[in-house]
Amino acid sequence: MYSTFFKHYWLKSVRAPGYYKNLIVNIFVGLSAVYFLVIFVLLGFMMPRILAEAAPKLDPALTFNGILMYVTVLALLFRFLFQPLSTINLQSYQVLPVKRSKLVNYLLIKPLLNPANYLTLCFAIPFSVTGIHPAYGLGGAFRFVLIVIFLIWFNTLFASFLKRKFGSSITGITSFLLIVAGLAALEYFNIYSLFALSQQVFGFLIENPIGWIIVLVFSGAAFLLNKGFFAQNYYPENFDRKTIRKQAETQNFTFMERFGKIGEIISLEMKLVLRHKRTKNVLYTAVLFLLYGLLFYPSDMYKENDAMLMFVAIFVTGIGMILFGQWIINWEGSYFDFLMTRDIDTQSYIKANYFLLLSLSIISFILTTPYFLFGRDILINHSVAFLYNAGVNIHVYLFGATFNTKRLELSKGSAMNMQGVSYKNFIIMIPLLVVPMGLIGIFSLFSAKHIALIILAVLGLAGIVFWKQLLEITEKQFLRRKYALCEGFRKKE
Repeated sequence: MYSTFFKHYWLKSVRAPGYYKNLIVNIFVGLSAVYFLVIFVLLGFMMPRILAEAAPKLDPALTFNGILMYVTVLALLFRFLFQPLSTINLQSYQVLPVKRSKLVNYLLIKPLLNPANYLTLCFAIPFSVTGIHPAYGLGGAFRFVLIVIFLIWFNTLFASFLKRKFGSSITGITSFLLIVAGLAALEYFNIYSLFALSQQVFGFLIENPIGWIIVLVFSGAAFLLNKGFFAQNYYPENFDRKTIRKQAETQNFTFMERFGKIGEIISLEMKLVLRHKRTKNVLYTAVLFLLYGLLFYPSDMYKENDAMLMFVAIFVTGIGMILFGQWIINWEGSYFDFLMTRDIDTQSYIKANYFLLLSLSIISFILTTPYFLFGRDILINHSVAFLYNAGVNIHVYLFGATFNTKRLELSKGSAMNMQGVSYKNFIIMIPLLVVPMGLIGIFSLFSAKHIALIILAVLGLAGIVFWKQLLEITEKQFLRRKYALCEGFRKKE
């Protein structure tokens, strides 16, 4: 029966209209996977040396054991945010002589067989040879690999349970982040060391011949938690009631009505974002990417790299606009025909999308103001980047959105989901990020970075001052492309 389920899943995938399309996107994704695979392998071999430099008084294996619990918690958070839930057309099988337990087991086993889960082994196996074997021997290295596999199973199953039980709600995300932040604060202020606890726990598991069985038991417990959830929530109407209740919580944005037709359209867009998996996942991703600057600003390596610092500034100050802008029209594909038959003039529709992206850019800029503590140069970069985002990039996105005729399925998660993505999504990144980076890089060679900053700021200010005229160009382009968009959005991949 399980082989039949997987055969059906495979046939559904290869028979989908969009399976053999998007060749360029698939090639890009494949090359990216190979790139990260090579990086993981090299990192696994080099990790003992990196850990020895970071903590010279500790054995690299002990140092890694100390951070492994943090890695597990962060991986669980990542899966909770982005891991799509395994689904099946339940009603089609409920009328057939198929046991309920087999359907549930299939739903739980399917994500465990996803090859993407085991990319971590490209790091774990080399590190077990170079880092674990010298400290724990061959048996310890073998147990370490098994423990990593079972931790992947535990995280996959437990994240699915948390997501099914609590959903991707703001409350759940906030609670999870507060727990992680609380653990980090306890470590930082020397109140309680999770690092020391992690050393003891994973040291015991690797040394003990039955340590891997303990982790396997935790994976089995996560599996049983999911089984218990499905025992109470097997029928679709249980989920329908939850969906209706969630929608009721986000159905009113009456404060937007005072802005007339444009306010009503923005209100609809806000409801769309908060009611669908894919848009909510993008929203959570935007919040996490606000911390992207912490990877660069504290490091001395990037202090002299002006082009990279400008890239980071544009990215973090416009992350909301960047993530949502590339699909600002596509996400309405399922009801675009209906939208075009309403009493909504093109000018109001384009302006509503403009103000929505502008609001996201302003919010991103405000939330990144703590980066100003890293110095005056960061303050100047962020201010110039905001002007460039609000005056140039926002118009590039609105104009470019009229060329993407692929309908976006909002009911699906965004993690590892390339549905609705085309080569146009990558081309549009050139004026957004590459142009300002190139400009800064060229002028920096002649110690004239300030001239490049002035040029970018002037371009941004010009776009803000002449926003109406630029929107008129986008309106005319939208009218030329409207029927092509309608036709494209009717096609399901």
